[in-house]
Amino acid sequence: MFKALLTGNGMRGRRPPMLCALLVTGWILFAAGPAPAAHYLKIGLLEEPKTLNIWLAGDTWSRKVLSQIYQPLYLRDPETLRFVPWLAAEAPILDQKELCYTVKLRPAKWSDGTALTSRDVAFTARLIQEFKIPRYISKWRFVKRMETPDSRTVKFYLSKPKAIFLTRTLATPIVQESQWRSVADDAAKAEKPLKRLLKYEVKQPVGSGPFVLKEWRQGAYLFLRKNPHFFAQGKSIAGMKLGPFIDGLIFKIFGTSDAAVLALKKGSVDMFWWGIQPGYLEDLRSNTDIRLFSSEKSALYYMGLNLRRPPFNDLHLRRAVATLIDKNFIISRILQGYGAKMHSMVPPGNRFYYCDEVRRYGDGLDRTARVRRAYEILKQAGYRWETPPVDEAGRVVEPSWLLAPDGRPVPKFSILTPPADYDPNRAMCGMIIQEWLRALGMPASAKPMAFGSLIQQVKVRRDFDAFILAYGNLSLDPDYLRSFFHSRNDRVRGRNTSGYHNPEFDRVADAASSQMDRDKRRALVCDLQKMLNRDLPWIPLYNPNLIEAVRRGKVKGWVQMLGGIGNLWSFCRLKPL
Repeated sequence: MFKALLTGNGMRGRRPPMLCALLVTGWILFAAGPAPAAHYLKIGLLEEPKTLNIWLAGDTWSRKVLSQIYQPLYLRDPETLRFVPWLAAEAPILDQKELCYTVKLRPAKWSDGTALTSRDVAFTARLIQEFKIPRYISKWRFVKRMETPDSRTVKFYLSKPKAIFLTRTLATPIVQESQWRSVADDAAKAEKPLKRLLKYEVKQPVGSGPFVLKEWRQGAYLFLRKNPHFFAQGKSIAGMKLGPFIDGLIFKIFGTSDAAVLALKKGSVDMFWWGIQPGYLEDLRSNTDIRLFSSEKSALYYMGLNLRRPPFNDLHLRRAVATLIDKNFIISRILQGYGAKMHSMVPPGNRFYYCDEVRRYGDGLDRTARVRRAYEILKQAGYRWETPPVDEAGRVVEPSWLLAPDGRPVPKFSILTPPADYDPNRAMCGMIIQEWLRALGMPASAKPMAFGSLIQQVKVRRDFDAFILAYGNLSLDPDYLRSFFHSRNDRVRGRNTSGYHNPEFDRVADAASSQMDRDKRRALVCDLQKMLNRDLPWIPLYNPNLIEAVRRGKVKGWVQMLGGIGNLWSFCRLKPL
């Protein structure tokens, strides 16, 4: 009968095409019931991703999108922050004698439906090693070879013990060999192989994540649909039942925070995936359609000092400066309470490696007491004033120019900061620290400058006295301490910007980087934090809270962790309301 309706056989004349279409549609609705509505999460971004080439992606916006597509072997548990198996099926197994780690893979597929195997993992590693891909090669140099005894087993042989193998190497995103093999072979023949590889335009990335790219309308939006082959669909990992339970993500590009926040208030987007600045908070807090999340960050905002020349080559002066800086004032007045004081180079949110046993310079003192204590530090070190900042009665007064122990005036120095339109908080910190230091007769002046010029001045020319910069997303692996302060990194474009040289620090940092026992490594990392706190090449200032905003009434299941709610766990857990 259904065939007769379509063909007209057994009936007088032919049915009009529109009638046939209506009959078919009605039959489908009758047989299948009403089609369920699709549920998409609309996410506001400030900028458009610069690339979908995972090897080139260094900007925040590209990484946000690609994190939903390419997946690592291990992922951090949102509660404990320890690594849990993701593409891997279980914890890596160590053969101590061979210094070999064996990783078993879960059954998984790529978004094109083909099997994800150990060959893909080994190919990813060899690609990084052969092309020396920036941002990844440092995590793979010490892996001397890999073996794939079967499709779900990878064996990694290390040339030497390296703690970051477990925390950073195994967190590398894995790519599909069949998509990248011909690209790599072609790039290898080029005069500049790495440049050719990074310039390759990826239009349709094949990944293993919860979502896959469906459409990218440049300048407007990206649409990621649910990946039907996602390996974790319906599974419980880290005690959480995973989806995704939504049908896709739509990333909308706004260009300014004003436009994105307005879209959030109007309901044009469900989430603004960026930190909310304090100026928007009062308005958003009073909006019953908006929910705010406040999360700790793994970040470090700090004042760096040039130890290569006066005045900051003197430890006593550095300690006096640290004493004068009132971090309580910075948190309460500049950050409006949305942040935490930093005393160590490791953020408190990194609970396992954070060392609480460090000196808190001037903590708990009021302004007068800080000046008195800093005055005593410098006076005992041989510094002098024609008019001291503290008179004979113990009152704080306006001082004359500070004189070094050799009797010469302390040279004028500048505190370089980003401009206020780039980061008003850091610019304001520079201004207020300038005033605190002048209260002791230090000839300090804050100098805002374009961010790119500031980096050139500090890292390339190395012509500076002090600066205020930040690492807004520090790795939870503390090996960055070695990178920032090891003496061998005191070079042009090196990460030891302050010129810190301490043989004991170098020795302990190298030992920590090779220590595979987690508890023993924690003790070494604590020693590093104490040394840096004692020597003060940088003065930690604060760690701002990450404030994020979402629409109420659309989805439930946000997973809040260090670094906020914009994480893979959230997007795998969110359910439509």
